[in-house]
Amino acid sequence: MRYGYGYYMDPTYFLVLAGAILCMAASFKVKSTYKKYARVQSLSGLTGAEAAAKILSYSGIRDVSIERVGGELTDHFDPKSKVVRLSDSTYGSTSVAAIGVAAHECGHVLQHQEGYLPIKIRSALVPAANIGSRLGIPIILLGVILSWNQMLIQVGIWVFALAVLFQLVTLPVEFNASGRALAKVQEFGILSEMETGSCRKVLGAAALTYVAAAASSILQLLRLILLFGNRRSSRD
Repeated sequence: MRYGYGYYMDPTYFLVLAGAILCMAASFKVKSTYKKYARVQSLSGLTGAEAAAKILSYSGIRDVSIERVGGELTDHFDPKSKVVRLSDSTYGSTSVAAIGVAAHECGHVLQHQEGYLPIKIRSALVPAANIGSRLGIPIILLGVILSWNQMLIQVGIWVFALAVLFQLVTLPVEFNASGRALAKVQEFGILSEMETGSCRKVLGAAALTYVAAAASSILQLLRLILLFGNRRSSRD
């Protein structure tokens, strides 16, 4: 049976819809959880930037700087420039949520410092993942336009799969960074035991966005395989 062509409905769209719902739910969860704990001020009175500086200093890391970056939840570590960039909502805030996010980015610094294998693999996959996310579907569409050229279609699917692989490798990297963050904020007395529990909820919610993104990518890849596999079978 042919789907998605003529007047037939393509049932594989439900896979895309499921992925979109997962991503929206995860985004809502992280924003609502962050907003809740952004109102809880830490007992230490440290800002996100100060907490990050303390973690790096106490960990013996002297060659990584801390900068402010615009936006909300735009925090990230740039390993090339060796800069931890904290968003406006994190940099100067003394909330438990801000400290948790800042500590998470320091977790990535520690991963690079220690040569954590999954982050090495993820870094190596970045160029391939960019190609996969940008060119995978266009290559498939080109194959369709060129009289259903199966070679191009298969190449497009494999290229798109590289982006999916990147999403999967990202999961252990993010979970590990959060684990390191929670350990350091307690070890260095940045958060109390009770505050660390709240911080765990913030980082747990943030982790859901990566899980949802990976699940959405897998569902989209499955849709491509089912859709074009069915098409090939109908032509045989």
